[in-house]
Amino acid sequence: MKSTANSLKWSAIERLATQVIQLVVMLFLARMLGPHVFGLVGMLAVFIAVGQVFTDSGLTSALIRHSERTELDFSTAFYFNIFVSFFCYAILFFSAPFIASFFEQPQLVSLVRVLALVVIINSFTIVQRAKLTITMNFKTQAKASLLSVGISCIIAIWLAKSGYGVWALVGQTLTNAFFNVILLNIFHPWFPKTGFSKRSFNYLFSFGSKLLAASLLDTIFKNIYQMIIGKQFNTAQVGLFTQANQLSSVPAMTLTSIIQRVTYPMLSNIQNETEKFESNYLLTLRMSAFVVFPLMAGLGIIAKPFVEVVLGSDWSAAAELLMILSFAFMLYPIHAINLNLLQVKGRSDIFLKLEIIKKALIVLMLFITIPLGIKAICVGLLINTYVAFFINSYYTGKFSRLKIRNQLAALLPIWLIVLASALITYSLAAELVKLYSMSAYSHLMLIFVIMPVMYAAFARFMQNDLYSQIINIVLSRKV
Repeated sequence: MKSTANSLKWSAIERLATQVIQLVVMLFLARMLGPHVFGLVGMLAVFIAVGQVFTDSGLTSALIRHSERTELDFSTAFYFNIFVSFFCYAILFFSAPFIASFFEQPQLVSLVRVLALVVIINSFTIVQRAKLTITMNFKTQAKASLLSVGISCIIAIWLAKSGYGVWALVGQTLTNAFFNVILLNIFHPWFPKTGFSKRSFNYLFSFGSKLLAASLLDTIFKNIYQMIIGKQFNTAQVGLFTQANQLSSVPAMTLTSIIQRVTYPMLSNIQNETEKFESNYLLTLRMSAFVVFPLMAGLGIIAKPFVEVVLGSDWSAAAELLMILSFAFMLYPIHAINLNLLQVKGRSDIFLKLEIIKKALIVLMLFITIPLGIKAICVGLLINTYVAFFINSYYTGKFSRLKIRNQLAALLPIWLIVLASALITYSLAAELVKLYSMSAYSHLMLIFVIMPVMYAAFARFMQNDLYSQIINIVLSRKV
């Protein structure tokens, strides 16, 4: 438990610190550059993300799960990742004119060809990160990430102030990836010691291929909204959605990533100890909800004053989208943990099946909501997340004794506490603002004060066991 808590701490430091820095800089750049610039990059998100998925091809998860991995396995994965990254870049390079034509934005040709270089750069860190994750060495990853993010953000701000516009965002992405490669090789040098093994690849890819297909589906549909909005509406609308989506998804995905990176290897190590596995799994679900649910609900209720104070009037239309999407991403860590169980159990085939079912539902929802506008698209996304919870938990219940009713019993009290805290805070703050004619800044500060107090009070009396465990972890006490 001490090792896991230490790993969780360093994983949290890396993800939280890097994401906070990037988020602050992104908000600064958003105010400076406007929705149109962010819309251009948002249109390309799906293409770059798909390239990243193909480059990994599920081999990272296969390496982490494989209990008898050898240096030959790492070398095989490394050479495969490098080869695929160059192949993906070539496809993106020659597809650039077609992408620009699809969106009717000629400047996307050069943007695609430069931004896609990140796929190649990131391929040099995939195996190193897998090795560090296997040993749960998140401290080294944290040092490399923090330094590379800091350098890239400084460069992005300089480029924006110098009038480079959208290239400031491109420069930030590329320099972050480049310095991460350099720093990981300084802090934890590694280079393949053997060649490529067809036998090793077949073993790794037999597991990873299904995760590749599932990740590909997930990535495409996670980014498809920007593509559709870009085609049906305009770059400014893409920028508004991209900003709202990023502001709501970053906290959920960051915390989920912290939890996943620690719990996946941990659960893999105890997968044959049924009682211990299931108790740790259920505790992970509850702790994730305890932290993420109030954070996302709080983000939802501060959306309007936050956008007004931080981003300015150009982004005001993003506030409603941010509120809806914050509640949509509330369940994101629960989805990820449920799907982790399938990977640990070696059922990547079921993992893929679930992704196909859920993506079919997204297509149906998009078909219904697109004619109704961007707000309706966001509401459809919200509905999908709750439907996905029941689908995921039903299938994970088939491979453990933790059925849907067990997960609901664990999560529903926390959800109700969060909902009550958010509603009381929202209503009380709105009344005070109206009564005393407060500014947007004062409105924001009120919510920041009231929401944590309300939630802590409810949690202390209604979820005391979990409340105490979280406090002990934060204060580094023994649990």
